[in-house]
Amino acid sequence: MTKARPALRLSAAVGAIGIALFSASSAMAQDAPDPAAPAAEADDRNGDIVVTGTRIRSAGLASTSPINTVDAEQIQLLRAVTIEDFSTKLPQLAGGVNSTSVGSDAFGAQTLDLRSLGQNRTLVLINGTRAVPFSFRNAVDVNAIPAPLLKRVDVLTGGAAAVYGADAVAGVVNFIINDDIRGLQASGNYRAVSDGASQASVYVSGGLDLGGRGSIVAYFEYTDRDPLLAGERLETRTGPATAPIGGNFRDVASGRTFSFDAAGNFTLTPQTTDYTSQFLLVQPLERINASAFFKYDLTDAIQAYGRFLYSGVDTRGGTRTGQNPATIGGAGVNVQIAQNNPFLTPQIRSQLTFVNGFATVNVQRSLGELGTTAAINDRDTWQGQIGLRGDLTPAIRWDAYYQIGETRENITVVGDGLRASFAGLVNTTDIFGPGGDFTSVLRDFDYGSRVRRQQVGSAYVSGDTGDFFNGWAGPFGFTAGYEYRHEKGRFSYSPDLSQSFNQGAESAPPVPPFIRVHELFGELVVPLLRDFPLVKSLTVEGAYRRSWYTRSVGEDRSYDTDKLGLNWVVSDDLRLRGTRQTVIRDANIGEFANPVFSIPFSSLVTVARLFPRYGGDPCALGTGNVEQCTRQGYRGPYDSRAAANLTGGYFFGGNANIRAETGRTYTVGGVLTPRFLPGLSLAVDYYSISIRDAVGQIQPVDALTSCYITDPSADNPLCQAVSRDPVTGFLRDAFVDDRNLARIKQQGVDVDFRYALALPASLPGRQLAFGYQANFVTSYSIQRNAALTPVNCKGSYGARCSSDLVTLVSPDYRHRATVTWDAKPLTVQFGWKRIGEVRDSTVGSTDTIDAFDYFDLNVAIRPPTTGLTITIGVDNLFDKRPPTPRNAGAFNTYPDTYDILGRTVGGSLTLTL
Repeated sequence: MTKARPALRLSAAVGAIGIALFSASSAMAQDAPDPAAPAAEADDRNGDIVVTGTRIRSAGLASTSPINTVDAEQIQLLRAVTIEDFSTKLPQLAGGVNSTSVGSDAFGAQTLDLRSLGQNRTLVLINGTRAVPFSFRNAVDVNAIPAPLLKRVDVLTGGAAAVYGADAVAGVVNFIINDDIRGLQASGNYRAVSDGASQASVYVSGGLDLGGRGSIVAYFEYTDRDPLLAGERLETRTGPATAPIGGNFRDVASGRTFSFDAAGNFTLTPQTTDYTSQFLLVQPLERINASAFFKYDLTDAIQAYGRFLYSGVDTRGGTRTGQNPATIGGAGVNVQIAQNNPFLTPQIRSQLTFVNGFATVNVQRSLGELGTTAAINDRDTWQGQIGLRGDLTPAIRWDAYYQIGETRENITVVGDGLRASFAGLVNTTDIFGPGGDFTSVLRDFDYGSRVRRQQVGSAYVSGDTGDFFNGWAGPFGFTAGYEYRHEKGRFSYSPDLSQSFNQGAESAPPVPPFIRVHELFGELVVPLLRDFPLVKSLTVEGAYRRSWYTRSVGEDRSYDTDKLGLNWVVSDDLRLRGTRQTVIRDANIGEFANPVFSIPFSSLVTVARLFPRYGGDPCALGTGNVEQCTRQGYRGPYDSRAAANLTGGYFFGGNANIRAETGRTYTVGGVLTPRFLPGLSLAVDYYSISIRDAVGQIQPVDALTSCYITDPSADNPLCQAVSRDPVTGFLRDAFVDDRNLARIKQQGVDVDFRYALALPASLPGRQLAFGYQANFVTSYSIQRNAALTPVNCKGSYGARCSSDLVTLVSPDYRHRATVTWDAKPLTVQFGWKRIGEVRDSTVGSTDTIDAFDYFDLNVAIRPPTTGLTITIGVDNLFDKRPPTPRNAGAFNTYPDTYDILGRTVGGSLTLTL
């Protein structure tokens, strides 16, 4: 991270807080109105409500899709400044990218992954419209969304492509902003973590009434997070070794070999060095978020509205090829050692053959003296929106908006060096043993820059026919509209990356990639029955969307998606609902336009986050079919997990011929709110998601397992995904470009139970509330190729059952249960998060990870001082350590799912005026 920019951001943050506190003091002196009484929402001035899952705004309308909601009170109790602070507790959301995703191109982002189906199949909305992605694979960094301004978060399951468009395959997460805040709020938040990863945040927000015609709400936040090294946790401090810091040497003429260990001792035994303890386990981060939301009545019939969000993030993380120091690995490099080299001991001289004063020596060595390598990322994301809306009639409204957003990031690789410079210093620097001065080869590399821009424009009318037509059971609800979306990207990579020790050359697409989409959409809600026995109301809902896609490469395509839904209100106690929807997801920029990149195949055994992609050569491990091994060119035993034996490349990139994913989803469920038991609600919903032509990659672990173990046939197409060296028979190259796989299917049940009980005067406190949210997966399968048998992935872990190689654990059960005692001014909540038992998806393995239970305790105190709230909390109350299975992911565990921080203690102080 650059020094100037963090300093500027810190100064801005301190200044903003100072202004906030000064303004707060002034507001107190002027006896400002009570902010606890928000103004009526403009959207609700006619009694309308906004429902996630539909654009129809009509009184009394309820969603036919299952929705789980997190409200503002719960978000505040969890001391949430960013979305990551509470989203990791929701049972519908899988791991996704988070602060532990060191080495991915997310660089400090938090992404959402509904039901382990992939972050690119989860659509993120802000107030019902698209958030701007930061990545070329359409992932959104939700930590740019201001958590303290949230009114609620709706998590919708079952797809919503007909309503919101592509990407809403697994579902939608809709962040609803409270734009009716009045007054000022300032807060400080600190989370203490042992040995690193502690985080401090401050924010200030304020809302201003605009003369009774509207309002503006603004927010500013500064967050700073410390690094956490893998060596600070017992479970993560060791990993695969690389070329030694002391060096392995071979006299080319004679073939004699010798080495130096980490203590500088001469030895004839080859050495390695494990640098894992020096790797970043949690990325340090510095972030500034700023946002503003406004609405204003231009006339009595027309309202202007909009938003602006900015997020600036500086992080230090791993590079694409990992965090090892600059390394001369693989086959090593031949250098000329002079006979008069001053660093040659008698032991070394006895091993070398000098011809004309020089010995040719092959060197394998890591330059650990320079420290580990890292990628410094500077990312700025912004989005602006402006819109107009109004009433055509008392029951029909119109809405039109335009929004544009952009992510721009610059990446610098530090700790690496110029590979060509090494040969020139071997006679002036002691390369034999640790401790040499290699600073002359040290160099920072401009990795490059990436720009991602999204534009969306939409106009629609919605409402009901109540002004001019009432059906036999009530007015019909409807929406009709048009949407335009334009997405484009620009890659710019430095050509000198190939001159470094560890980095590979990158290339940009020959044609700047773009996607243009034109869409027509409509919805219709028809009441069928009303006020009959066992039918208080019965409505049927339909939606349809026609989409036309144009891409920078590939054919133009068009798609249709639709939705049918049923809402049956049996009584005030019971409501039943169901949907059937078709969904599509066309390839994103990363999938169809990325050029083919490559990193050394050996990175799959030296870079922690890549470990799940390769488990070794089945032929060398003795698990492969002998006839198939011979047929495919295997020559004999070798160590297939030794980096020195994996000399080929790992090639990955986009594919212009990718087709769109298509799918169908079903949901059936009900909501029980019995009047005889006030305060109780129970929602139970079944869902079924089936995706055809799912876009993904066939990793070496999958291809090798299929080719040599589960389907050892001569014509197995997956055998071509990993090649062999024709001379040695060793595995050489892996080809994992994006492609259409066969099918992904998942079925399950969501349960949402809430019960709030008023306590009698004889007991302390005002209310006792119970909450239970759970996800049961009843079946889950992934079919990588139409010729292959689907893999049962229900309750599993490992790359074989990952849809996107980000989330690697797919439990068949998750829940969060809470007990909340409210005594006003004191609120205490005890939370319990459970991750069910999972089994290893590796063929032949019987290993399991037991169910994991995490507990948290949060206390909110509202002292007599007006507007002051103090919250204190402990996460992972009993300091549960992560599992360390044999077939683990990054850092010997699965940090996307299991807590690696240990017990954390946090607190916040919030002043509202």
